[in-house]
Amino acid sequence: MQSLLVLILLAPLAGAAAALLPAPPGLRGRSPEHAVLRHGVLVSGVVLAAAIALALGFDRDHASTMQATTDTSWIAAMHIRIHLGIDGISLPLLLLTALLSFLCALHSYFKPPEGPPAKGFVALLLLLESGTLASFAVLDLILFFLAFETVLIPMYFLIARWGGGEGVPGGRQAAAWKFVLYTVLGSVIMLLGLLLIGLRSGTFDMVALATDNGRGLSASVQVIAVLAIGVGLAVKTPMWPLHSWLPDAHTAAPTVGSVLLAGVLLKMGTYGFVRIVLPIAPHGMRTFAPYLAAFGVAGIIYGSLACLALVRRGAGGDLKRLIAYSSVGHMGFVLLGIATMTPTGVNGALFANVAHGLITGLLFFLVGAVKDRYGTADLDTLAGATGAALYGRAPRLGGLLAFAAVASLGLPGLAGFWGEMLTMFGAFHPAHALSRPAFLVFMSAAATGTLLTAAYLLTVVRRVCMGALHDETGLGAAPGAGAPDAPAGAGAPGSPAGAGAPGSPAGAGAPSAGAGAPPAPLPSLPPLPSLPDVRGYEFAAWSPLVALTVLAGLWPAALLGLSDPAVHRLLAGGAS
Repeated sequence: MQSLLVLILLAPLAGAAAALLPAPPGLRGRSPEHAVLRHGVLVSGVVLAAAIALALGFDRDHASTMQATTDTSWIAAMHIRIHLGIDGISLPLLLLTALLSFLCALHSYFKPPEGPPAKGFVALLLLLESGTLASFAVLDLILFFLAFETVLIPMYFLIARWGGGEGVPGGRQAAAWKFVLYTVLGSVIMLLGLLLIGLRSGTFDMVALATDNGRGLSASVQVIAVLAIGVGLAVKTPMWPLHSWLPDAHTAAPTVGSVLLAGVLLKMGTYGFVRIVLPIAPHGMRTFAPYLAAFGVAGIIYGSLACLALVRRGAGGDLKRLIAYSSVGHMGFVLLGIATMTPTGVNGALFANVAHGLITGLLFFLVGAVKDRYGTADLDTLAGATGAALYGRAPRLGGLLAFAAVASLGLPGLAGFWGEMLTMFGAFHPAHALSRPAFLVFMSAAATGTLLTAAYLLTVVRRVCMGALHDETGLGAAPGAGAPDAPAGAGAPGSPAGAGAPGSPAGAGAPSAGAGAPPAPLPSLPPLPSLPDVRGYEFAAWSPLVALTVLAGLWPAALLGLSDPAVHRLLAGGAS
């Protein structure tokens, strides 16, 4: 167990270095580019296999106890140790990171990234995986900060060099810089809070600090520390109003960058709240919990309204940007659950973390596939005169997009339902030191957000998956089957006389005045190019996410059975 965890953390780091060698190890490919992409699949596959083996060997009967631990001195003068371990809180996030990293590497192997050579791409992808995995496995505050920062540079270059600048003010370079500046500034403030805790308590060990439960820190120190650490974590989460870097970063990032950014990087912020802030500075957390809940709920409403604005006809909304704003709302539920400081709320937050990673990762994969086929992710273009009509043109792709959308809106029986429901249950009965009337208001607002979420996601399905289907010869559909977003006067069947297609002679669509004249032919539309449905490699990359979304929805105890004992012990002041 111990060696497996060390392997999981070091293998991606070693693989990133090996990817930059003149001849990367691994199987030979058709070209050097092909070989290095296979190397990425091989390394991330080994990490995923080791993570699964670690999960199979995990003692579920003692899920609140740190397992697979390593604890050795690193910098003795500062009491910094290399302390590693996992419990029921960190194990699901470790597995999620390993899975999404492997699926992204697999996707990149079959659809190589456009831009600079793939060596750098694979190395950055593996370095990003290593930093994210370490964030969920280290048990020292300084090591957590180092792992937290490791992911910034890889994500910056993935956006700046392999991303696209369409629909982003200033292009991909501006989006990448905005991501780095926001997160670095938040991290500097967070480091001050971490140093304050470590120097005042005499240790940076997270297990020892959780066991002490804030008894070695004064109330004022806890308040200052929670404020400083919370700002850094809130930027990464992202919490409204510190979220503005996220839509540009997602819009500009390549598909796999968006999957990892939404699927695992955002979870590092909320994990920090649970692992560090809740058990180490409980008094400070109680002080700021109502504000954290208020900002979380504001994010739920704001994210939903922003998505409703983007999905309107004529708004020029980008699907990737829309999903980014939806993430602000979904992560708002996670923050609300953490702010309740109850086992129910925190368990709901952890469940919603994993569910969001699965569902939003799938959504970004699907939107990337739509963009590859249509050449754009702009909603108005997709739902133009003919409609994207995915149900008719690529039924499996359309069905998967609809599945991911209803999972994201919280349909019972799928993973998105349980986390949001449990966070609202937690808000209904928050911790005793918190104001119940205030949290009832927060719960009501969050419930309203679920209705708004359903409204914009179902609108996305209607505009992208539905629409008039025309055959390859260019002949129009049957009368009355016009696309829902077809502009007035575009020659749709049933239009008034004289309202033919633009550029046609006046009255071309009107019936002949002569008695017994044959009816006018249906107006023709440009032929639609063939549209491939789900490809084999896409099916391989998306199937695990679909299956786990259903499994978590039908069997929530698989996750809650891991997290619940650890959460109870964490909130009680024990070493989780």
